[in-house]
Amino acid sequence: MLIIVAIMLSGILIGVLMRKRNIKWIQSLITLLIWCLLFLLGIEVGQNRNIIENIGHLGLSALVLSVFGVVGSVIMAWLVWLYTRRQKGDRS
Repeated sequence: MLIIVAIMLSGILIGVLMRKRNIKWIQSLITLLIWCLLFLLGIEVGQNRNIIENIGHLGLSALVLSVFGVVGSVIMAWLVWLYTRRQKGDRS
């Protein structure tokens, strides 16, 4: 874990030092690396028998978590919206 934090901090330091340089190509490189990581993750998941055998159960669990997460976020956003309207004294 310490190695990961050190790598991230060194990346931040290099980013700060190279702030004034024109490195617009880095965005394309990052996108390509993310695609590669997703592809490799797919290979890893495809090789895992436990995941493949339980894909239906995992999919259902993911669906339930997603639905409740979205519904909870909408309800909380609505409550915050109502609270802020009352605080401002908005009568419209």
